[in-house]
Amino acid sequence: MESQKLFQEFEAISSKEWKQKIQFELKGADYNETLVWESLEGIKVKPFYHADEFETNTQVNTQVTQFKIVQNIFVHDVTKSNKKALDSLQRGAESIRFTIENESVIIKDLMQNLPLDNNHYFFYLPFLSIDFVNQINDFATKNKANFSIQIDPIGHLVKEGNWFTNLDTDFNTLNQIVAKTNLPFLNLQTHIYQNAGANIIQQLAYTLAHANEYFNRINWSVESNSKITITIEVAVGTHYFFEIAKLRALRLLFEILAKEYHPNIECHILATPTKRNKTLYDYNVNMLRTTTECMSAILGGADSVANLAYDALYHKDNEFGDRISRNQLLVLKNESYFDKVNNPADGAYYIETITEQLAEKALQLFKDIEANGGFITQLIEGTIQRKIKESATKEQELFDSGKEILLGTNKYPNKNDRMKDDLELFPFVKTHSRKTLITPIIEKRLAEKLEQERLAQEE
Repeated sequence: MESQKLFQEFEAISSKEWKQKIQFELKGADYNETLVWESLEGIKVKPFYHADEFETNTQVNTQVTQFKIVQNIFVHDVTKSNKKALDSLQRGAESIRFTIENESVIIKDLMQNLPLDNNHYFFYLPFLSIDFVNQINDFATKNKANFSIQIDPIGHLVKEGNWFTNLDTDFNTLNQIVAKTNLPFLNLQTHIYQNAGANIIQQLAYTLAHANEYFNRINWSVESNSKITITIEVAVGTHYFFEIAKLRALRLLFEILAKEYHPNIECHILATPTKRNKTLYDYNVNMLRTTTECMSAILGGADSVANLAYDALYHKDNEFGDRISRNQLLVLKNESYFDKVNNPADGAYYIETITEQLAEKALQLFKDIEANGGFITQLIEGTIQRKIKESATKEQELFDSGKEILLGTNKYPNKNDRMKDDLELFPFVKTHSRKTLITPIIEKRLAEKLEQERLAQEE
């Protein structure tokens, strides 16, 4: 039986006809002023996108069916961390990301009885040690484990203002690690740019420039056929479609850049909801924010997604918050079927157009950074910090004026809400004097000033 096309009896409507209809309905109001808005990145968003205005199809390979649910665990006590990891895996987590604070941890003890088949383990190290990397590598080799080490001296410089030791020593250590391990070991902590207030174009360009410093300074063997995987930690914001486009643009740009250096470099995108829009008051709204942000991360093609607990601002790690955040991802995966289709954004004219515009603008900014000495040079000069501060200030002004809305905080606040006695953590920027090579890039939430004022008013 010959198949029939649906709706073939209807005539196609051109974009010109749609625009004429819209202008008629506006009854004299200006089309551009009324319906076209401009994002913080300078991208003008139209009210509709049509096939006859769509020139290119931006191909981005997003293996959404393969995304993994990650549980973050800070290793304060090896026995408790091991128990928590096992419990998390039994309750639906598919990957564990350990943050190991010091070299005293014994990997064999940390991994005791943890299942190695079909589970991926990340080890984020806020220190630089060849011996500790060797310990992880030896365990992985002996047990055929799927491990990724996360080391980022440039990210440490960005966050702390100093290298682990100094530029030359840190990169010499990285090159020694290259020669001694086959595990993925390089990590780009690019989430800090979003959490500090950088716009999406800056986030993409700084990620490329961050990666390019490693490409220029690490001696990977070009003759080797083995894959080199670099983990990119990304913070996902609240602008749903723009964040989907951001991750697609990131993968596209990274692949273009990496191929200039090595044929087998790939990225593993580890996405986490941003802290920038999270609030202390009416904190349950944070669950709605993180849900949509995780949706953007999945549809944008993140390889792994680690959710942020709704109470992460003011509560220490706790079983309830971890379970709720993990269950949000389980619902998206197992009940909302977000893992059933690869490349779900393909053919969406709006998303593909934004992807292309973000990629083009980010590539232009990246080229400007490289033409002016590169990422590390611009960090030392303070250019990157200044640009992020300018972007953050624009967004802060929108929040302060009520144009950027956080429900329950600067819109419809509950005046009876009290938080002063519930603070286990200090949810505001901490400052302390120390000697640094550069001015650190500091993460800051939009609601901090308003929340501090409210806390001061509490009886």
